[in-house]
Amino acid sequence: MRGDRRTIGDYLRDHAAARADAVALVFEDRETSFGALDRQVSRVANGLAAMGIGAGSRVAFLGRNCDLYFQFWLGAIRAGAVMVPINWRLAPPEVAFVLGDSRPALLLADPEFLAALETPPACPSLLTTDGEEGQSFEAWRDAQSEADPRTDGGYDDVVLQLYTSGTTGHPKGALLTNRSLLGLRDAVPEDALPVWYRWDADDVALVAMPIFHISGSGWGLWSLQHGAKAIIVRDFDPHQVLDLLVQYRITKLMIVPTALRIICDHPRATQTDFSFLDYICYGGSAIPLDLLRQAIGIFGCGFAQMYGMTETAGTITGLPPEDHDVAGNDRMGSVGLPLPGVEIRIFDGDGRELPRGEVGEIAIRSAANMVGYHNRPDATAETIDADGWLRTGDAGRMDADGYVYLADRIKDMIITGGENVYPAEVENAIFSHPQVHDVAVIGVPDPKWGEAVKAIVVPVEGESPDPASIIAWARARIAAYKAPKSVDFVDALPRNPSGKVLRRVLRNRYR
Repeated sequence: MRGDRRTIGDYLRDHAAARADAVALVFEDRETSFGALDRQVSRVANGLAAMGIGAGSRVAFLGRNCDLYFQFWLGAIRAGAVMVPINWRLAPPEVAFVLGDSRPALLLADPEFLAALETPPACPSLLTTDGEEGQSFEAWRDAQSEADPRTDGGYDDVVLQLYTSGTTGHPKGALLTNRSLLGLRDAVPEDALPVWYRWDADDVALVAMPIFHISGSGWGLWSLQHGAKAIIVRDFDPHQVLDLLVQYRITKLMIVPTALRIICDHPRATQTDFSFLDYICYGGSAIPLDLLRQAIGIFGCGFAQMYGMTETAGTITGLPPEDHDVAGNDRMGSVGLPLPGVEIRIFDGDGRELPRGEVGEIAIRSAANMVGYHNRPDATAETIDADGWLRTGDAGRMDADGYVYLADRIKDMIITGGENVYPAEVENAIFSHPQVHDVAVIGVPDPKWGEAVKAIVVPVEGESPDPASIIAWARARIAAYKAPKSVDFVDALPRNPSGKVLRRVLRNRYR
């Protein structure tokens, strides 16, 4: 094992000792070296210890992306505590739920989000990122000793509690350990990892995804783990992202296809030389073929699709650059191959493994799996079985070569005339229609078929598509029974704070 079970704290200490002056974090006009970061992290850990915050305690962060978050998180880890980043897009009652469920001993917040807190907030102590309201985090940090307390937890201790998006009911806090966040890269030799998945100290990564998601916290952490430079973006802004890509010669970018399209459509994109960019990794959905063609023409780098979830600490499969074809191919409909160290099976409803090609529930077993849900033993037992298989709730299949294809969330499956239809498959067929900007598919009650497939479409601005043309478009690409029986048009689809379409809301609306 390359990592020899080193924890997150061990990696930081190693880089600070070997490359103290190398830049670790860049945020706006502030650069922090690995040596300075190591000292700041010790100050945070000592400050937490002075407040009685130690092993197993929770601390929380409510704010936009910034370098102070990583200082706070790594300091909490060095104190043996657990970080709880909170989605700042949540409504006050939702923020209150997360605080009440996690019960942090200390909250660090951007002043702009203090109004989202209960009065008083559900935690005994509060710091702010700029000190305008309440005690300044930086002033509190700098008043502490910079001696390393070395009170980190072990490899299997929890260091991050990330809340799931909660499309139904309250969100659940997924418990991630050092092993969850580091284990996949530590468990195999470097040369056994896919090339697009490797990092080294020469990499420069852009942290543009929200840190309350694994795509933000994890991306920043993996950069620090490998001694690379992380450029942190407070909010996604295409103009700023283009500036930073060029200014810092970014080599690795993690993004969702929707944001990638915004960048590609920016007037400056086609006028910029991006030869320094090695890989664009994307997740959340497949990349439309027209966007891939546009992005390859602009960036000329490798593209890799990543599939994972909060409960798997992020990426557990990847579609490598060589499977991205501007002419299109069957494998581009997949989420790729399992990473080394990841086992994937397709289970039926009774937990039996299905043959290759059959659709069932995707189950994952790997070092990256969470250890459970915070204070939710029943939900943990429903998700992870005695043999360590984590049931994802995603329907999918695996082909003969081991590529994984998503169908949809199990709960969103439509049964029409005795046939199973997965909304994502129908949405993918409709999404390529030139007059469709966005689409969601649901099942609605039908006296003949039990359920009928309905598409809810957001048209391209200025377009007025004909429902019959959309149905015909779908029937030309998927089986007739999967195609929508009806199409409605809306201005926007309901989404949760993480951007996921709330099909439950749509089903209630049409039932």
